[in-house]
Amino acid sequence: MDEDARRRHSSSFGAAATAYAEHRPDYARAAVMWALEPAPGARVLDLGAGTGKLTTTLAEVSGDVTAVEPDPAMLAELRRAAPEVRALSGSAEAIPLPDATVDAVVAGNAMHWFDMAVAGPEIARVLAPGGVLGGLWNVVDDRVDWVAGLAVVSGSAAIGPRDTPASWRAATATMHLPKIGEVRFGSPEQEQFPHGQRRTADSLVATLATRAGMLVMPERERMETLDRIRAYLASRPETADGEFTLPMLTCALRVRRL
Repeated sequence: MDEDARRRHSSSFGAAATAYAEHRPDYARAAVMWALEPAPGARVLDLGAGTGKLTTTLAEVSGDVTAVEPDPAMLAELRRAAPEVRALSGSAEAIPLPDATVDAVVAGNAMHWFDMAVAGPEIARVLAPGGVLGGLWNVVDDRVDWVAGLAVVSGSAAIGPRDTPASWRAATATMHLPKIGEVRFGSPEQEQFPHGQRRTADSLVATLATRAGMLVMPERERMETLDRIRAYLASRPETADGEFTLPMLTCALRVRRL
């Protein structure tokens, strides 16, 4: 994805902020704990926090959480979801915090949107020595037969790179922060944790409709894709009637500031 496309996709979520808040999943608590485990203290920054899907879990496990989000509509949903958390307007490329003031920087389904050439030094600046950078991604578990079929029917706009376990692992295996000024980072670690989301066919369609690739798609193509997904879900015994659990994993990446 070139830089213009990255910016267009990353800025698409505000138009669907309410639907995002309603339909996107939270994160496996075990994954959050693993990401924070090496951090020397409790000061946590949720970077690119969106509507607060990760923020609320971070607030449960840490008493000092700051959320930073660039989109005003997403930020408004975050403040409604987590009124107890300090929520600031800002971005990974311009973090509105002083130097060395957090022990962990965590991003939920957001790090791939960062311009790391700019965001890397900013993260290094606000992260205290010994602190940890953690990324969390919710992916669908396509080792389950009907989920693999869903991924094929949905296409890459709805279930794309990093959205299945193998593709996530490959995409993040080489993610590494080099020495930035005098700040050095260790080697990245990967782990994955079972997760799931209770859905109906309609709410799963609504969830997939909040993906960036779907949001930037021409309206006619978008509706055709969603109709195709609906027809597939109606054809499967696992998803045709009532509620079901969407098999997922929360995949986690962490790297320590040395």
